[in-house]
Amino acid sequence: MNEYVQFIKRIGIVGIANILISLSGLIFIPIITKNFSTAEYGIWAQVNTLIALVPNIVNLGLPYTMVRFLASERDKSKIRESFYSMMLVVLLSTIIMALAFIIFAHQIAGSLFEGNMQIMYIVIIISFLACINLMFLSYFRTFQRIKHYSLFLVLQTYIGVGVSILLTALNQPIEMVVLGLLTGYLAVFIIMGSLIVKYLGLNFKIKKLTEELKFAIPTVPSNVSSWVVDSSDKFVIGIILGASAVGCYSPGYALGSILLMFLSPFAILLPAVLPQYYDSGNMQKVDTFLRYSLKYYLVFTIPAAVGMSILSKPLLLVLTTDVIAAQGYLVTPAVALGALFMGVYGITNNILILEKKTNILGHLWTGVAILNIILNIIMVPYLGIFGASIATLICYIMAFAVTVYHSRKYAKLPFDYKAIAKIIVASVIMGIFVEIAHPTGLVNIIIVVAVAVVIYFAALFLIKGINKKEINLFKEML
Repeated sequence: MNEYVQFIKRIGIVGIANILISLSGLIFIPIITKNFSTAEYGIWAQVNTLIALVPNIVNLGLPYTMVRFLASERDKSKIRESFYSMMLVVLLSTIIMALAFIIFAHQIAGSLFEGNMQIMYIVIIISFLACINLMFLSYFRTFQRIKHYSLFLVLQTYIGVGVSILLTALNQPIEMVVLGLLTGYLAVFIIMGSLIVKYLGLNFKIKKLTEELKFAIPTVPSNVSSWVVDSSDKFVIGIILGASAVGCYSPGYALGSILLMFLSPFAILLPAVLPQYYDSGNMQKVDTFLRYSLKYYLVFTIPAAVGMSILSKPLLLVLTTDVIAAQGYLVTPAVALGALFMGVYGITNNILILEKKTNILGHLWTGVAILNIILNIIMVPYLGIFGASIATLICYIMAFAVTVYHSRKYAKLPFDYKAIAKIIVASVIMGIFVEIAHPTGLVNIIIVVAVAVVIYFAALFLIKGINKKEINLFKEML
C-alpha cells in the first residue's frame, strides 16, 4: 500500500504544479485580451504554439528516452555518461534549429506574426532555451525528484508570465510582452543547469547512443503529430481566417484543454514508475497502477468536461471580450470532450511504451496529424473556428481508439466500466444543477462551481463510485 500512497503523493505534487500553470494562462488571458487587439492576442497565441512545437522535433524523443532507460539506473558514472551524451545530441540539433529559423525568419514571421521580426528573433532564443530546459526537467523527472521538477515548471511559467503582466501594465508593445516570456526560461535554465552540474560534475565520456536513439527516433513523429493535432489548427486558422480569428479561437480552446492538466501528473510519473515493475515481470503492479490512474483521472475530468462545457460562455465573458466570447464559446465543449479521450490515451499508451512498441504510436500519430490538417483545411473555411474544434475532437477519438485496439494485445486494459458509468451519472446530476443555476459574473460562477463540486462528490459517494478501499488509501496518504 505504501508505494501507492507515495505514487498518489507525487501525483498530488505534480497535479498542484499543473493547476498553477494552467491558472497562469487563465490569469493572463483577460489581461492581454483587454489591453491588446484581438489580432495581437492572436500573435501571442501563435508564439506559444510555436514554442511548444520546437522541442517535440529538436529533442529527438530523448527526454522520454532518458526516463525509460535511466529511471532504474543507480551507477552515477553511467548516469553522467548517458545524460551528457544525450545533452550533446540535443545541443547540436538545437543549434541546427536556430540556424534554420534565422534563415527562414522572414517567411515564418510573415505567416505567423504579421511580419514582426522582433518577435521572431525573441522566439528563436526562447525556443533554444525551451529545448535545453526540457532535457534538464527530464533529468529531475527520471530520478523522481518530483518537488524539484514541479518547482521549476512553476517558476518557468510564473516568472515569464509575471514579467509579461508587468510589461503589459506599463503599456509596453506586444514585442516587449513576448520578451517577458524569455525571463522565465532563462532563470530556470541557470538554476537547473547549476544543480545538475553540481551533482554530476563535468568530467564524462561520450557514450554511443545506438539503443537509446533506436527507441527515441520513432517517438518523434508521435510527438510532432500530437502537437499538430493540439496546435496546428491555430496555424491553419491564422493562414485562412487571420490573426483575429486565432484570437477568438484560443481562449475557448484553452478552457477546453485545461482538462489535460489532470493528465500531466500521470503522464509524468507513470513512465518513471512502471518500468521497474514491468522489467521484473510484476504485471499485477503495472495493471494496478494503470487502473488506479485511469479511474482517478476520470473522477476529475468527466465532471470538469461537463461543467466547462456548460460554463464556457459565461467564463469567456468574464475572461475576455464580448466579441471573443460570442465566437469562441462553442469551441470549448468539443475540445473538452477531445481532451477527455486524449487523457485516456495518455494513460493506456504506457502499455505500448513498456513493450517498446513506439513504432505503433509513431505511425498512429503520423496518420492522425495528416487527418487533422486535412479536416482543418476542409472544415475551417465552412465552419470557421468551430470546425477546427470538431477536427480536434475527431482526431483525439481516433488516437484513443487505435491505442486501445493495439494495447489490448499486450495487457489487460485498465477500464472499470461500472465505475466509469457511476462517474458519468454523478457528472450529469452536477451538470443539471449548473445548467439550472445559469450563473453570470465571476462571483456567481465561483459560488455555483463550489456547490457543483459538493453535489458531484456527494452523488458519487452515494452511488458508490468510490469504494472503501480507495477512501482508506487517501486516508493513509493524508
